[in-house]
Amino acid sequence: MRTRLVDLVERFGGQLVGAPDIEVSAIAPLDRAGASDITFLSNSKLRALAAQSQAAAIILAPQDDPVVAATYEGARIVTANPYAYFARTAQYFVSLKEVASAPGIHPTAVVHESARVDPTACIGAHATVEADAVIKPRAVIDAGCYIGREAVVGEGTHFFANVTFHARCIIGARGIVHSGAVIGGDGFGFAPDGGAYIKIPQTGRVVIGDDVDIGSNTTVDRGALDDTVIEDGVKLDNQIQIGHGCHIGAHTAMAGCVGVAGSARIGRYCTIGGAAMINGHIEIADNVHVVAGTLVPNSITEPGHYAGFYPVGSKAAWERGAAILRNLPALREKVRALEKRLNTLTEEKH
Repeated sequence: MRTRLVDLVERFGGQLVGAPDIEVSAIAPLDRAGASDITFLSNSKLRALAAQSQAAAIILAPQDDPVVAATYEGARIVTANPYAYFARTAQYFVSLKEVASAPGIHPTAVVHESARVDPTACIGAHATVEADAVIKPRAVIDAGCYIGREAVVGEGTHFFANVTFHARCIIGARGIVHSGAVIGGDGFGFAPDGGAYIKIPQTGRVVIGDDVDIGSNTTVDRGALDDTVIEDGVKLDNQIQIGHGCHIGAHTAMAGCVGVAGSARIGRYCTIGGAAMINGHIEIADNVHVVAGTLVPNSITEPGHYAGFYPVGSKAAWERGAAILRNLPALREKVRALEKRLNTLTEEKH
């Protein structure tokens, strides 16, 4: 399916430079885009590559346009945020080819008689919807999903195959939960008693807002007493662990393999890099950006960028550095002794 550039601009805005009736059928990278493609430039370091692109049109920022236009012969859509424009354009192209899920309940699905499934919702093959669950309009529950009793799935939310959504959990509108995710499993709560552990019942819920994306095999534990809360617009990558009683602020994004221990509170508009570890019972302010692989043991009260890891090096260099680190306490004492001796000599001289 082909789309005219003028139609894209009418839909998403931006300034079109070039023939409005040019048609494009797909989005492609700068170096592979052809005569029927539209591409985008979001990194000014790639201006030279963009200027030589063979794409029919390019999406770019005002500051990049004069440089690219000097040699690029295709049409241009000039916009303040080319990356966001690309995302919206990509969504539009996907929607043109997307086959909508047919509303209704598959014959092999098991839906409890007390569950409330909107007629416009789709329940896939071998899915299970337990008692008193609510599936709202245009929600899509793909094959093999499990929806626990009294759970609520919001309007237009899509569960991909084999999502587990336990009892009393709630997710808002337009959510996306990918395969293998488990929402509302028990938190890791045990009380030590004489060398053994006594399980603490996990009686809270998971409450998820609107426009939340949750990646494959990510787990969000229910609260022990209070709810685990994921606010609007949060984006969680694959294989993330959110512990019981956590609170994740709106529009925070986490990359793959992040671990958040129980009762941590993370603010709004934060980004957490892949494999970062967030300690439990701490608070992280709004607009905090944590670099991948960082351990956050204590609360962060000020916005900004934070990192805490040792840069990779050769094995020999690492071993030398480790040996130095082991000797730092002794070296510290030697420096203190030398400072004390130096002060004594200075006093004697005067």
